[in-house]
Amino acid sequence: MKIVVGASSFSRTVPGCEVILNPYGRKMTEDEIIAQLEGADGLLAGLEPLNSRVFSACPGLKAIARVGAGMDNVDLEAAKRRGIKVSGTPDAPTYAVAEMTMAALLTIARRIIPANADMHGGVWQKQAGMSLEGAAVLLIGYGRIGKRFAQLLEPFGARLMICDPAYAQIRTDLKAMLAQADVISLHASGKDVILGPEQFPLLKNSVIILNSARGGLVDEDALCRFLDENGGAYYWADVFCEEPYAGPLTQKANAVLTPHIATYTALCREQMEAQAVSNLLRDLGVRELG
Repeated sequence: MKIVVGASSFSRTVPGCEVILNPYGRKMTEDEIIAQLEGADGLLAGLEPLNSRVFSACPGLKAIARVGAGMDNVDLEAAKRRGIKVSGTPDAPTYAVAEMTMAALLTIARRIIPANADMHGGVWQKQAGMSLEGAAVLLIGYGRIGKRFAQLLEPFGARLMICDPAYAQIRTDLKAMLAQADVISLHASGKDVILGPEQFPLLKNSVIILNSARGGLVDEDALCRFLDENGGAYYWADVFCEEPYAGPLTQKANAVLTPHIATYTALCREQMEAQAVSNLLRDLGVRELG
């Protein structure tokens, strides 16, 4: 049995199977993943595009196990039509992504990055930051990661606002909440733009926007204009529509960018990879060893 690894940082081996690792160290293109999947039975998937064209070119593919939670890169209907079983690891990233989001918020709120730059430049300058106590923090999306981030915020005394249409008991008046928010943290699924030209004029000129969910939730052109016009606002992103990212946000001093590393802790990667392997072997009908 042959198993291909799409995830660029995968480090585990799969017992009893020929394992073909990602040779590029990045997300593969359609043509690259098609070439890798020749003769493959299973795929330990990263963020490579997995659509009807890929499935048509790889008729032997029986199962896909995403190393991660999101399924935006997988055409689930096309996989179903082909009889390909698809699984993910939604629980494993929860703590690591929530922790990374909190780290980004504290780093920005307390002005650690500019203070560090000043110190390295020989400048002793004190800047007043923002306290989380009493700050209005809007969570857009309240799934596993959103809930965990809310738990991390509780000891700081922040005032939480939650918008998630999936929960009938949660208020979903997004327009009103955007105007009140000191911090906006995106934890939503889907591909629809949440912050675009209509929403940015509603925001405070000192708002902190956190995006650990999906790059497409934010209209980048509107965001860049907003950051240019509001020097006290900040945007942190760990996710982008195109990765590796080299777009205009790299030129914005009030944009803090990380290369999709929210899940990159040793514990999280081990849990994600182990669960993905277990899922794949189950769906391929292979008994796990040990």
